[in-house]
Amino acid sequence: MKSEIDDETCNRSTNWAFEEILSQRLARRDLMKGGLGAAALALLGGWAPSPMAPRAEANTSLFGFTGVPVSTRDVVTVPPGYAADVLYAWGDPISDGPAFKPDASNTAAEQEQQAGMHHDGLHFFPLPLGSGSSTRGLLAVNHEYTDDGLLHVGGMEPWTAEKVAKAQAAVGVSVVEVVLNDGTWRIVRPSRSAQRLTGRTPIRLAGPAAGQAMMKTGLNPTGLTVLGTMNNCAHGATPWGTYLTCEENFNGYFVNRSASIPPCQRRYGINERGAGYRWHEHDPRFDASAHPNEPNRFGWVVEIDPYDPNRQPVKQTALGRFKHEGATVTLAPDNRVVVYMGDDERFEYIYKFVSRKAFAHADRETNRRLLEEGTLYVARFHPDGRGDWRELTHGVNGLDQASGFSSQADVLVNTRAAGDRVGATKMDRPEWIAVHPRNREVYCALTNNASRGVEGRPGPDPMNPRSNNVFGHIVRWRETGGDPSATTFEWDIFVLCGDPANPQEAKQGNIKGDIFGSPDGLWFDDRGALWIQTDVSPSVLYKGDHATMGNNQMLAADPATGEVRRFLTGPRSDPAKPTAVSAWPDGPAGGRPRSATIVIRKRDGGVIGT
Repeated sequence: MKSEIDDETCNRSTNWAFEEILSQRLARRDLMKGGLGAAALALLGGWAPSPMAPRAEANTSLFGFTGVPVSTRDVVTVPPGYAADVLYAWGDPISDGPAFKPDASNTAAEQEQQAGMHHDGLHFFPLPLGSGSSTRGLLAVNHEYTDDGLLHVGGMEPWTAEKVAKAQAAVGVSVVEVVLNDGTWRIVRPSRSAQRLTGRTPIRLAGPAAGQAMMKTGLNPTGLTVLGTMNNCAHGATPWGTYLTCEENFNGYFVNRSASIPPCQRRYGINERGAGYRWHEHDPRFDASAHPNEPNRFGWVVEIDPYDPNRQPVKQTALGRFKHEGATVTLAPDNRVVVYMGDDERFEYIYKFVSRKAFAHADRETNRRLLEEGTLYVARFHPDGRGDWRELTHGVNGLDQASGFSSQADVLVNTRAAGDRVGATKMDRPEWIAVHPRNREVYCALTNNASRGVEGRPGPDPMNPRSNNVFGHIVRWRETGGDPSATTFEWDIFVLCGDPANPQEAKQGNIKGDIFGSPDGLWFDDRGALWIQTDVSPSVLYKGDHATMGNNQMLAADPATGEVRRFLTGPRSDPAKPTAVSAWPDGPAGGRPRSATIVIRKRDGGVIGT
C-alpha cells in the first residue's frame, strides 16, 4: 500500500474539480426529479442511470461464488471451493540465488537476486512467446517500496551506505519463470529467463525527452541513460509481449533543502523532508538541490522485455512524466496503440497516449518503437456527461514558449503543468484503468480524496453530503464511436464507494452488494467481470470511517447490474508494529512478515469467479 501524500504536493491550479462537474452533471439529469435524496440513493446504490447508450440489466448474476465476510484475521480468505497459495515472497530467490534469511541479514548483493518488497502490479506472459499456454510462463512483478524497519538488521539505525544499497535493491521489478505441476504453481529454479531490475539498473531513455538538456546530469552527461527504477506501482502489457512498469511516488526519495525549490520540483512534491527513505545521505543523486535534473529522470513508464533478460529496459518519455499508477494498453480500429494512465495524487489528471504508427502483428522488432512516437492527451470532463481529450503537444492549446514550454520535451517532463495549462479536470487520485473486453467502456478507480473542502480546496459535491471523499469511487466513459483514439467521450459514475452501516452513509442508501472503500486495482476478465482491489492506507486502516471494513480486499463487480461481491480478504497490516500485528505468510517462526504474490485457484479446475 502507498503512503499518504502531503497536501502541499497537490494540484493548486484553478481547473475544475471533478466534484464540481459531477454536481452540475447531476443537476441536469432526470434523476433529480426525485430531489437530493433520490439522487444520492441511486448513486450510492452502486448503479446510476447512464447518459450513455441504454443497456439491459442482466437477470442472473455473473458470479457463482459465495462472497466472503469482512475480516481482520492475519490470513488470506477466499470463498469455499477456492484455495490461495503463496507463490513468491519478498526475499525468495528469482532463480538459483541466495535464500531469504529471516533475521534480515541478506546483503544488498543478495537482495538483487531476490524478490523485492511490496508486490504490486504483475502480469503473466505465456511460454513460449506467442503461445496460449496457461501452464508455463514468465511472471513480471512490481516491487513498489520498502519497509526499512523490516528490511534491515536493526532497522534504520545506524543508517549506512550498505542499507541504502539494499533498499535500492529491494524495489523495481522481477521476472520469474513459473509452471503448473499437479495442480500447484511453483517458481522454476534455475531459470535463464529470470531477471531483476532495481534502483540501480541502467535503463535507456527513449522518445522526445531523451538526450535533452533537462535530462542530463554530471553522472550522465548524454541524458540517454538512467540508473534505476523505483516506486513501481501498477503496470500494463503490450500486444507485442512486453511489460510496462509505472513509476509512481518517486518524489519521496528526493530531498531539496535549498532556500528555493524550483516550481517544477515543487509541482511533483519534492520538498526538504522527503518521505523518510534517506537515500540522499549515501547516494548524492537524490539530493535534488545538488542534482536538479535527477528527478526529471523518474516518473516514467518503463518498458521491459520479459522474454529477453539481456535487452535493456526503456523509459518511454512520450507517455509523459507524472506519478504513474498504470498503463493500460488497447488497440484502436486502425491498430494504433492507445495507453490509458492515471496520475495517483489528489486533484490530478487522467491521460491517454495514441501512437503515431500502427501495431504490426508479425513485426515485434518494429513494435518495440511504437511507444516512442505519438500524441499525449489529458481528460476534461464536462457537466453534461460529455468529455474531451486535450492534446499535450508543443505549439498546441497554448503550450508554447510564452507559457513556459519551449519544446515537446518541456511538455513531457512537466506534464502536470501542461495539464494545468489546457484545463484538465482534477480527479480524486486516479489509479488503475481497465477496458471492458466487449463494449470497450473504460473504467478508472479514484481511490479517495480526504483533502476535499480542506484549506480552501474544492468542497464536497451537493449530491454527496460527506465532508471529504474518504471512500473513493469508480468513473467510466465510452469513447465516441467505440474508438479508443477518439478525442471525445461520454462519462458517468459506476459506483460511489462507502459503508452503509455508517449512519451518515445509511441515510443516503446502500451499496448494491458488499461494502468497500478506496478502490485501487481494476482488471477485467474475459467474461466481463470487473475485479477490484482496495488499498486503504495503513494510517487509516481499522480507524474512523474505515473501522467496519477490516483488512484490504478484492471484489468482483458486474458492470451490467452493479452488483459487487467480496471474493478475498488479505492479512493484517500495521507498518508501525509489523511483527506484533502480522506473521504472514510464514507464521510466528518466520521472523518477520513478508509481502508476497499468491495464486488463487478453483479446486475443481474451473474458471475463477464462476
